[in-house]
Amino acid sequence: MAEKTFFQKLKRGLFMTHTEIIEKVKESMTPDLPIDQKAIDGLEEGLLGADVGAELTMSLIERIEERVRTEKISKIERLTEVMREETRSLIPRREAQTIDVSRAKPFVILIVGVNGAGKTTTIAKLAQRWTGEGKKVILGAADTFRAAAIEQLELWANRVGVEIVKHKAGSDPGAVAHDTVTAAKSRGADVVLIDTAGRLHNKSHLMQELSKIRRVVEKELPGAPHETLLVIDGTTGQNGVNQAAAFLDAAKITGMVVTKLDGTAKGGVILSIMRQFDIPVKFVGVGEGADDLIPFDPAAYVDTLFE
Repeated sequence: MAEKTFFQKLKRGLFMTHTEIIEKVKESMTPDLPIDQKAIDGLEEGLLGADVGAELTMSLIERIEERVRTEKISKIERLTEVMREETRSLIPRREAQTIDVSRAKPFVILIVGVNGAGKTTTIAKLAQRWTGEGKKVILGAADTFRAAAIEQLELWANRVGVEIVKHKAGSDPGAVAHDTVTAAKSRGADVVLIDTAGRLHNKSHLMQELSKIRRVVEKELPGAPHETLLVIDGTTGQNGVNQAAAFLDAAKITGMVVTKLDGTAKGGVILSIMRQFDIPVKFVGVGEGADDLIPFDPAAYVDTLFE
């Protein structure tokens, strides 16, 4: 039942992206006739519209076009099978990777990403997930550059029913991270989720700040942070890939979270992320509900995309 619910959520979240790709092909096909160049052009348009990215799209089109020609494919069902097979062949094989927060106590997670990507709501959903599993969670409001960020995180902490450590706006983010970890240790918390600033206009400053937070956390709790998750807004498409590249320079990213997939036809961007970066996508956001942040399964994603 849980597996069925997962696939239903994923399918719902990728509906717009799936439609962008498949409908472009269907619109370009002549029923019961071999798939021609017009249909291939429709597929190319659909892949680019879904923000799969130019390089990967061209590679896919070359492979699919060759198979259409040699196999004389005429049915959309067979074409989608070929699309799945060729996509899998171009994407590094990677199993679904979950986060086992029982590996350490407290288990410390840094959340990074540009402002507006959905960091705060991602933190809230992760907090609710682990609270629902009986874990004690503490939040750290280390994005001290924006008073609104602190207020928003506190609002979510109250809604979810978890503790929060905060300082006033403008305070040292490293001090907030230190106090959060200290509080987690003294209060027997299982999971620590620390929000960080998301400004990218000065990468050097961002790198220094994130490095400082990491040093402070590790000094207070050797081995931490145990995860550093980059949150990317799925609606930004290829801009999300650029964000990932920038943050990989600034932080030791261990996983990614792609949000707002249900509100975009650009969900193909995950294919670009999977192809370009040796960093796993660990969660995807497919709706507004607290349980709509779901663990990412690469195989299920490809199947759902080209179903």
